[in-house]
Amino acid sequence: MLQGLITRLRADPSASRIAELERRCTELRNAALASEAARAGVEAELRAAETRYLLALRGSQDGLWEWELASGVVRLSPRWKGMLGFDDDELPDGREGWWGRVHADDRDAFEQALRRHLADPGSRFDHELRLLHRSGRVVDVVSRGVAIRREDGTAYRMVGLDTDVTRVKRVLRVLDSVAEGTSGAFGGRFFARLVEHFARALEVDNAFITECADRPVTRLRTLAYWSARDGLRENFEYTLDGTPCAAVVDDGGRMCFHREGVAAMFPREAGFEAFLGVPIIGSDGNVLGHLAFRHPTRLGDEMLVEPVYRIFVARAAAEIERLQALARLPSGAA
Repeated sequence: MLQGLITRLRADPSASRIAELERRCTELRNAALASEAARAGVEAELRAAETRYLLALRGSQDGLWEWELASGVVRLSPRWKGMLGFDDDELPDGREGWWGRVHADDRDAFEQALRRHLADPGSRFDHELRLLHRSGRVVDVVSRGVAIRREDGTAYRMVGLDTDVTRVKRVLRVLDSVAEGTSGAFGGRFFARLVEHFARALEVDNAFITECADRPVTRLRTLAYWSARDGLRENFEYTLDGTPCAAVVDDGGRMCFHREGVAAMFPREAGFEAFLGVPIIGSDGNVLGHLAFRHPTRLGDEMLVEPVYRIFVARAAAEIERLQALARLPSGAA
């Protein structure tokens, strides 16, 4: 009887089908377990790589920000806050502290750039914007970031670095302004345009350019002098004694910058707080004169645009030497 039952089950096609399904289920279960183990391994590797990446970013000299997309939590590094004049405990982490420092005119474009990157795994996030310093001034930054994504491409965190490019942008603005202002000018016209456009671009009260009036140098004469109040003034000659200009043209020439207190050190500079002088060096290595700026209040490092000064004092040196060579020609010669 039992043997007959076994024979009937073996002959029943549904029984073999059930056995096949059980075998397939076992295979799928084993494959799922293997896949889960592999996925866990990959996630562990990703977390380790992410940790190494974040540690490297946190050691950067740029300002780091981290944004957890699900919770909305934003963390700002001490360096990021320091770029804007804050100690770590003076500016709270969070979207308010982060977003509140973005210039109002730049927020829409910044938000759109973030959304584009989050929506497209193949895109890059590289965006210029302005942040607001504690003092009220604007800090130009390049913000570069990357979304950290799950295996399916969904972003769950974004990490970014903001690089302060304020000085670079200022150098370019000053360069463009002075280059445009002096284009095509020569002689006295060049010197006049040079000091005016430098003063306007640097936002200082006055600027002047000189040449040495004697050797050894004890006196200077202006080739052009411009002030915010009076515009271009008549040229004049003056002695070096008791002026900050002496340090600029002595000993082969060197740039001299007094951020503040210049009148206290040099009473002849009464009415001015800050001074910057840049020597003009001739083709023979001797000092021909200098380019100088004065201001009634303190000046900061925004004045240190050395690449621009080098370009235009070299041009000024060539112009001074050209005029001196013309002056040495016999009367009537050209």
